[in-house]
Amino acid sequence: MKHSDTIVAIATAAGIGGIGVLRISGASALDIANQLLGRMPKPRHAHYATFRDHDGVTIDHGLLLSFPAPHSYTGEDVVELQIHGSPIVLRQLQARVVELGARLARAGEFSERAFLNGKLDLAQAEAVADLISSGSVAAANAAMRSLDGEFSRRVQALLTAVIRQRVWIEAAIDFPEEEIDFLADTRLQQGFAALNAQTDELLESARRGLRLNNGLHAVIIGRPNAGKSSLLNALVATDRAIVTDQPGTTRDVLRETIDLDGIGLTLVDTAGLREAADRVEEEGIRRTHDEMTRADLTLLVTESLVTESPHRLSDDDLLLRYPLQPNSSLIIHNKIDRQGTAPHREIINGTTHLWLSAKTGEGLDQLIEELQRRAGKFDDHEGAFTARARHVIALERARDHLRAAAAALEISKAGELAAEELRQVQHAFGEITGEFHSDDLLGEIFDSFCIGK
Repeated sequence: MKHSDTIVAIATAAGIGGIGVLRISGASALDIANQLLGRMPKPRHAHYATFRDHDGVTIDHGLLLSFPAPHSYTGEDVVELQIHGSPIVLRQLQARVVELGARLARAGEFSERAFLNGKLDLAQAEAVADLISSGSVAAANAAMRSLDGEFSRRVQALLTAVIRQRVWIEAAIDFPEEEIDFLADTRLQQGFAALNAQTDELLESARRGLRLNNGLHAVIIGRPNAGKSSLLNALVATDRAIVTDQPGTTRDVLRETIDLDGIGLTLVDTAGLREAADRVEEEGIRRTHDEMTRADLTLLVTESLVTESPHRLSDDDLLLRYPLQPNSSLIIHNKIDRQGTAPHREIINGTTHLWLSAKTGEGLDQLIEELQRRAGKFDDHEGAFTARARHVIALERARDHLRAAAAALEISKAGELAAEELRQVQHAFGEITGEFHSDDLLGEIFDSFCIGK
């Protein structure tokens, strides 16, 4: 997709005494370079130049490099101007380029043009922003793998397999008079089994990539006075949350972000879950439930009680009302300092239980280690890639349609239904790489980029 206009942006600015870079892209980029340099630049050569304003007054001395289409980042003619990093000088030169026919680029417009011109797919374009904003070495390496196409290649491999299954089914529908029942062929079911397994594996990888990219979002829930706010304060080492013996003190959600060795953890303290005493507390409890639906991890805080069954929770009715998933929850038995219980960790019915004291700090190190584990600190990041929430949602949708397609064949031999489900799978995979997209989606993605990218 060719654009008739030419854009310019300050791509980087290293500050006074450093290097500043302006990037120009579009149909007039080489013509602007010719006017700035006084001659047409040689492709991929660094030209020393004196950059002047329209009155011939020197703005700065620097380098000019040109990258003719299609061998450039955007796939268009691209020119880079390298000068001293003074913000004032950079703005002067940018204004001069605008005078010569360019316009200021929108946020993310360079990467958007790279996508529209086929230089990057959508997942790779998003990885550009992820690389810039990465908060750890692991996240930066994962973003670079996405930019290199690791995520896209795996999606494309699944897409090819889906199309192969879809062709098989639609051919069987088109030729029903054949003596062989192609829909009953065991190889078709084997193909679905392989596709389901590979999609589940990619979905789990994408979820890990999302945690690398965004960090872990954990919500703390429990009855009033169980020690939720004390636990939050202990983890962030502040008195951010008010701690009293009065039930219903926390009426709104409180958020704190901490760093787990380069991986961000957002902790959310919530209102105690009980029968609300007033409308304000009722709203707080509603918000608690909303936070639970969005969280990667739920920490249920309960008091550690000495009973005939030490694993019995006093919150059975709470668990019935707000059931927890074992792989996305921790149960924290707090206040062991009152019971003389030693801090320890157990897995009960697939759910991790931790005994600790938020007040004294006993067992807190085990909780931090568990949070680091859930955030992916101890994962093997070799081959990991970054992902975004929309990727995970698309993969979940693809997985559900895949299962529906396999069930349609296995239970009712409904080829038409299976083919339609596979079409939905193909569409979901295509949304990740941008084969299927809407202008609204592109606007939402690229508007989050920085200027010059």
